[in-house]
Amino acid sequence: MTLLGTRRSTADDDAHGTPQPRRGSSSRLDRFFHISARGSTAGREVRGGLVTFFAMAYIVILNPLILGGTSAENAPVDVAGGWLATAQVGAVTGLAAGLLTILFGLVANLPFALAAGLGINSFLAVSVIGDVTWPEAMGLVLINGLLIVLLAVTGARSAIFNAVPRQLKAAITVGIGLFIAFIGFVDSGFVTRTPGGPPVQLGDGGSITTVPTLVFVVGLLVMGILVARKVKGGLLIGLVATTVLAIVAEAVLQLGPASDDNPGGWHLTVPELPSSLVSVPDLSLLGQFSFGAFDRIGALAATMLVFTLFFTNFFDAMGTMTGLAKQGGLADADGNFPRIKSALVVEGVGAVVGGATSSSSNTVFVDSAAGVGEGARTGLASVVTGGLFLVAMFLTPLTAVVPMEVASAVLVVVGAMMMREIKEIDFSDFSVALPVFLTVVTMPLTYSIANGIGIGFVTWVLLRTACGKAREVHPLLWVVAAGFLVYFVRGPLTAVVGG
Repeated sequence: MTLLGTRRSTADDDAHGTPQPRRGSSSRLDRFFHISARGSTAGREVRGGLVTFFAMAYIVILNPLILGGTSAENAPVDVAGGWLATAQVGAVTGLAAGLLTILFGLVANLPFALAAGLGINSFLAVSVIGDVTWPEAMGLVLINGLLIVLLAVTGARSAIFNAVPRQLKAAITVGIGLFIAFIGFVDSGFVTRTPGGPPVQLGDGGSITTVPTLVFVVGLLVMGILVARKVKGGLLIGLVATTVLAIVAEAVLQLGPASDDNPGGWHLTVPELPSSLVSVPDLSLLGQFSFGAFDRIGALAATMLVFTLFFTNFFDAMGTMTGLAKQGGLADADGNFPRIKSALVVEGVGAVVGGATSSSSNTVFVDSAAGVGEGARTGLASVVTGGLFLVAMFLTPLTAVVPMEVASAVLVVVGAMMMREIKEIDFSDFSVALPVFLTVVTMPLTYSIANGIGIGFVTWVLLRTACGKAREVHPLLWVVAAGFLVYFVRGPLTAVVGG
């Protein structure tokens, strides 16, 4: 039976907010994870953990492609010319995901897995490192994590979450999804700049003219079909299958890397088999973080970047965990679930570890729904998933095989998954519709998650107040909106203060 099948509160079943195991449970494993009490079995938990890993293992390949490269020519380069190596990012991605998922299973006893969040890693690679170095960017991620842990421990995190209207929470998720998808379209060559006229176009002159972009389209369709048919590990299967197609295409056609003289080549990574599939993990990125961003770009700008990271982490994780808990029958009508405070603390630790390892902020993945759908109900499933992530550290040479065109297809599919939150928004009230709309479209159109969140909060406060609904605006939202107003005029303010 599930927790909803009992008359007890999910927060008061024991000292930790977890239901007690049924009488007669003799297994130490069963007693520790409360497997029988949640109507599950050890075998089902192991299967669920396996399914969750295969559903989200793509992050070990995709995160290095977003954050790193094999040289400065094909990697996101920071303000000082620094860049991250894909093999190193792949190693710390597996390490962080493995350790954090195991910790989450042991402490929170929930079947959710953690890994580097796609929204934040894209934000770092696209928006942040143009102003700071990679170590400084990771320092901001670490500070963001410490704030989340502090708020989770004190209970303030729940208060802040409740202050933001449900529609804006949904809009942030939808906007990030659209932003991720747009990055995928651009990186694959499916959407390009035009020499003049409209700012963007389809392919080259409105046509798909290159083999790599065609591979992207094939990958997008294959992954979309697999996910739509609810195939376990559909994204991973699609990623591997499309990468094989890319390798064959490169072997036959010898396309090479894209350049001005070779516009039909591969962007960033040429799909070629590595000399070896297994290697000793290169963990040299551990501890490579710095708090120098506050000196480089100023306290105001650095604080607003931390603020943006915080809100992105905050809403994505809370919404994901609530949805997963409901899916597994572990949450009550108000969305409360066992050990919620412990879960929020460990999720905050995920950002701290992500910054300390340079793997980007780690958060609960919605792909954990695959394991929950398989029947996983306890932290034992997370321990299994985490163990497999640690094994994946030794497979980092594979990260140099997957071309950006294939990784971009994953981004678009994940973006589409995040769009599902749009059903939570009531567009019949224009004082709701406009802030929500601006939140969603500002993110991709300005290539900034921060701008989207800020525009949404400011317009929400102003429109609701102008419509006589000021009492419905939480005081904390006023503070947040005021902070964003300062953020939007930080350039002139800096000039005035400095001059």
